[in-house]
Formats: sequence, structure tokens, C-alpha cells
Amino acid sequence: MHMTSSLPRLPEAASTPIGSEVWRGLTSFPKSLSPWLFYDEEGSRLFEAITELPEYYPTRTERGIFARYADEMIAACGMQDLTLVELGAGTATKTGLLLEAAVRRQGSLVYHPIDVSESALGEATRRIEAEIPGVSVCPRVADYTQGLGSLDASSGQLLILYIGSSIGNFEPQEAVRLLRGVRRQIAPGDRLLLGVDMVKDRGTLCRAYDDAAGVTAAFNMNVLTRINCELGASFRTKLFRHRARWNEQYSRMEMHLESLLAQTVAIPALDLEIRFARGESIHTENSYKFTDASVTALLEQGGFHVSRSWTDEAGWFGVYMATA
Repeated sequence: MHMTSSLPRLPEAASTPIGSEVWRGLTSFPKSLSPWLFYDEEGSRLFEAITELPEYYPTRTERGIFARYADEMIAACGMQDLTLVELGAGTATKTGLLLEAAVRRQGSLVYHPIDVSESALGEATRRIEAEIPGVSVCPRVADYTQGLGSLDASSGQLLILYIGSSIGNFEPQEAVRLLRGVRRQIAPGDRLLLGVDMVKDRGTLCRAYDDAAGVTAAFNMNVLTRINCELGASFRTKLFRHRARWNEQYSRMEMHLESLLAQTVAIPALDLEIRFARGESIHTENSYKFTDASVTALLEQGGFHVSRSWTDEAGWFGVYMATA
């Protein structure tokens, strides 16, 4: 006997990346949204502005470590024919310091930046090829969590760059899975350079995610604006507020969008109405902070062992060289 399914058909928009993420996240309890939703054009612009804020120490602190130790980092790889691959490269503003050090050591090299943003990769390619003779840029528009693609390091060695503490946005088990995925695609002896944000005092952490000028709040709120634009939703951003909090138990900064009153938001493209209680929040980001022991353990679970590490004088940020 032929049985017809009684399951309701999902709207067509629910099969798009943004539609399926919004459907999943806002019908869950507690409500959440994946941080990749931050990075539309406006969100990417706001994030670049965040990296220049006085409260936001990670970008300039990591850049300072590279400025001081880039030659040492490249020399620590031990070989003269390195190929560099960068995961989530964006506009690769800090990477130039490492590329310059590699050119000083070996004359020329190939650099493979991988990112989901075609415009960011275009900007990186133009700038690097103009400013650093000797670097051949081979950009790839892709989600690096899905793999590195086909990389030809010929007889040389790969140095995988995963900087900016991007690994801190993944749940611990996801971070291990990501590192294992990288490890499977490279050879024993290839290196990973991992940048991580370290645990520090609560005040410094909270100010970095809730700046006085409100740029981080606008960045967080832009997720709702994006959902309005792309899915026709009725979020009124004035009825939500940005919340940044330090979760000691999980060693992470969290970002939330908190509803200021009981309200209902329509999302016509998904045929949804989402109810919010007063004080209920959408959890939009985690940013895990590390200790030396927790970074070492993470890398070992991912199939690497730590061979060197560098930090700033205050110990706020760490860069770890790990060998496959």
C-alpha cells in the first residue's frame, strides 16, 4: 500500500544556507545562530573596524608577535622550500610579515590563501603581489572546514597558517575534528602555525567584546539586519541589546542578542513566527580562550606536537608551531 508522508513541506528558503541556519537556530532552545552569519559585506566591514579598536587587543598583539619573530618562525621550519597555506585568510593583513620573512630566507614562494570571501581574497592577492615580489599567490574561494583542496607542494614542505585565534570560535570537539582533517591532508614533518588568544583578566576580555564606541554591538546586531534583508524578517534591532559575557566554566567569551521585551518576530520566507520572552537571548558567538596546557592538549588530540611557541610580553596571545 502506498503511504503519503504527512510531514509538512519546508519552504524553499529553508534549503538555502542562511535559511537552514536561521530555521535550525531560532527554533532551537536556547536560540542560537552560527557566527558565519556575521560576515556579509557590512559585517565584514564592521569586523575590520573592530580589529582597529583600542579595546580589541588580539589583532595588534598577534601582529606584534609576527613583527618580532617572523624570521625565527620561518627558520624554525628548517627547510628552504616552504609553501604557505592560510586557512580563513581574509585580506591577509598580518600574513605579509611571514611572507616577507619566507622570501628573505628562500627567495620566492607559493602562497595559497583559502577563504569564503572572493572579494577579500582579491584584495589580498592584489596587495601581496604588488608589495612582496617573489610571492606567487594562488587564492581559493572555499570553506576550509571542508578540506584544503589539491595542494602541490612538490618536493617542499607545507606550512599551514591558522592565525587570528579563529580556532577559538569552534566548540572543543569541532576544533579537534578540524585539526585532524588538516593533519590527514598533509605529510609527516609538515608544520602548522596556530595563533590563539590566551586566558586573561575578565575586564580586558569583556571590553574587547563590548567596546565603548559600540562597533562590536553593531557587528552583532547586523546579523538581525541581514536576516531581515535576506529572509524578509521583522526584527526591530532597537528591541534587542548586545551582551558580551565571560563564561569561566567553559573558558570562553560569549556574545548574545538579548530581547528587551516579550515579542514575536515574523520570518515570512521560512513561514515562521518566533516568540521571545523578555530577557531571552540568541547566542551568536563563542570565543574560547586558552592556556599553554589547553593549546598543547588540543594540538596533540589533532595529530600534532608543539615544537616552538612565541608570545607577547604580557602573555595575552600565543603563536604555536606544531609538527604533523
